[in-house]
Amino acid sequence: MGRQGRKRYLVGPVSELAPGQSRKFMLRIAGVDEECFLINVDGRLHAYVNRCRHIPLPMDWVDNQFFTEDCSYLMCQTHGALFVPETGECVAGPGNSCGKRLFRVPLEVEGGLIYALPPAVAPEPGLEPS
Repeated sequence: MGRQGRKRYLVGPVSELAPGQSRKFMLRIAGVDEECFLINVDGRLHAYVNRCRHIPLPMDWVDNQFFTEDCSYLMCQTHGALFVPETGECVAGPGNSCGKRLFRVPLEVEGGLIYALPPAVAPEPGLEPS
């Protein structure tokens, strides 16, 4: 159990995820197995459900590729929408996707290991994260 009193899932060692790298993992959220991804942004870890906010499709069309070439943004490979890695906010993209955020997955780091915690609410298309 995590510090928040919820079940937590081991994603992997911090040492295996260098800045600018990502790692996909599965997480059970509200009874459904969801594909998620973990990113390292200059030593800070963030995780999101692998789902674009424009149309609910996975963000990576090349397995485990989420960053733009210069690692400034996360990019939906289907629509070209750009998201700020630290916040998940969409800053460029089709339709009404700007201003929406990727669905964040809470993380805990303990003893050099990264754990993901299921969000309190299930991610749904159009649902803003809490």
